[in-house]
Amino acid sequence: MPGREPIPKQVPPTRGTRLRQRLAELRGPAVAAQPLDARALAALAANPGCKRRAILDGAGVNKAALASALGSPSAFGQSQFAFMRGNAFEARVKADGGAELLRLVQEKLDAGAEPPVAGLVPDLAAVGPEGRAARTALALREATAAGAWTLLDHPMLALDVAGSPAFLEPDAVVVHPDGSWTVVEIKSFPMLDGSADAAKVGAAARQAAVYVLALERVADRLTPAPGVRHSVLLVCPKDFSNLPAASAVDVRKQRSVTRRQLDRLTRIEDIAAALPEGTCFAPDLPTPDLTAAVESVPATYAPECLSTCELAFHCRARSRTEGAVTSLGRSLRAELGGLARVDDVLSAARGESGDPTDPAVAALRRAAELRAEALGSRSSDRKGASCP
Repeated sequence: MPGREPIPKQVPPTRGTRLRQRLAELRGPAVAAQPLDARALAALAANPGCKRRAILDGAGVNKAALASALGSPSAFGQSQFAFMRGNAFEARVKADGGAELLRLVQEKLDAGAEPPVAGLVPDLAAVGPEGRAARTALALREATAAGAWTLLDHPMLALDVAGSPAFLEPDAVVVHPDGSWTVVEIKSFPMLDGSADAAKVGAAARQAAVYVLALERVADRLTPAPGVRHSVLLVCPKDFSNLPAASAVDVRKQRSVTRRQLDRLTRIEDIAAALPEGTCFAPDLPTPDLTAAVESVPATYAPECLSTCELAFHCRARSRTEGAVTSLGRSLRAELGGLARVDDVLSAARGESGDPTDPAVAALRRAAELRAEALGSRSSDRKGASCP
């Protein structure tokens, strides 16, 4: 009809848009997304078979709030004193334009370079995580071309995790005069006589490896691609003072393991597609509905989850109720082969079930025989000792 404006064609949503909408529905329309950090990614990569953690982290669900709503609150958290102490130490390390930090990087990782006199500290402020990530990439490109010591304070890096972007914020990234990049991790645990607690250093190395992977994604988009150093700088308080001490930590092994595990992660969209219609993890839902939603996603619990996942207590209780062998540890689960339940293990050990040619079953029966012999011998010894 003349004078009538044509109706604009609707553009179908893209795959990424559909996924974001689906994840928002799972999280709850009124619930803000909980951003993924490197610590969560390191824990996620350590248990790639857990679909429950993958979908909850991918959807940005606050697992601590979810655990409390389920009646199994997590024991995670950092004391206010430790938080303030860590912030004060980091501020000291980065004072005066990061002069001391750049000096430590040059001393520990690039002794052949000219000592830093006055490093560059670009402004990384931008709107939103996407804007900050783009501003960081631009600053890295400019610093590489400048050929001078440059400190990026709390840059923002993006890493694709199972089809969903995760935005990561390392403590610092240093650009060397030769154009190479180094990740800096600043921790508040002490470094005594030049060494720190091995478990804490290992956790810091796994976290830094995630940053290295994300930094490599940025470098791959530049021509020529700058080198991302696989030795990161770990900065800790010296002894029991507030003075910084540093050590170079090679994270090649952690990087390779993390990359392999992240590549093996089931895609989040595949997990979401298999969930029942209307599934939602909003913590304000009634407890029965929330429990049903969580239980609709398979979990792979292991004792190691207690130190890495806020839902560990809930999953442990369910695992024990079901009698799953995984609640006793991954190494034991691997030794037992096809015996996945504690009742099956005990039945096989007693000779009531199981294939005698199965190595696991044979080992269990032999162990049961040795235990019976030991207990019988001990009982005989006690009877003999009681005789006059």
